[in-house]
Amino acid sequence: MPETSAHPDDPHYLGRSNWLRAAVLGANNGIVSVSALVVGVAAANPDRNAILIARVAGLAAGAMSMAVSEYVSVSSQSDMERGDIARELRALDEAPEEEFEELIDICIKRGLTPATARTVATELSGKDALAANVREELGLTDELGANPLSAALASGFTFSVAAAIPVVAAFLAPASSIISVVLVATVSALAILGALGAKAGGAPILPAVLWVVSWSVGTMIVTAAIGRLFGVSV
Repeated sequence: MPETSAHPDDPHYLGRSNWLRAAVLGANNGIVSVSALVVGVAAANPDRNAILIARVAGLAAGAMSMAVSEYVSVSSQSDMERGDIARELRALDEAPEEEFEELIDICIKRGLTPATARTVATELSGKDALAANVREELGLTDELGANPLSAALASGFTFSVAAAIPVVAAFLAPASSIISVVLVATVSALAILGALGAKAGGAPILPAVLWVVSWSVGTMIVTAAIGRLFGVSV
């Protein structure tokens, strides 16, 4: 039986959560971490070679670190999900009646009458008892399940693309104005990122932009202040 939807051309945003979170996290970290690194190094040592080494090293190391971190963290989540599914499978084998009654209770708590709940539970269990219990008890579906590879690829790719913004800005800026040019480029990129993330997730754009920009700029201010502690006047 084909799947039907009241809005086939406008799918739910929740289905994007697995890759969208990793993509936004990677992009934001790429912009902020490399920008903060460039600003901090420039504040301590305005030498262009030192800044070049810092930004390239920050981009390469950051992209690999983000991809690996996402893969490891999401793999842990995936392992937990598989463990819970395995426990549900054992419970269905060892105590099918108890699991069936539990499914009925869940349906009743969602507003169905006991008679209707029993009918629904019977039909769901008759089609795929494991899928029904996993979905209703654990809230797990194929669309929302953890996907380590997609999270790692999304995070690493967006980190690299976003980190290239402050790298290019620092490369093109005059030596005397590297910090100001990087800051302007970074704030602009962060505003765009906040707007794109909000748009993709169906959230209000202005609050997302303000939130991303304010916290990220605060991070760079702290980094620049640490650079200035070396006593170099820029």
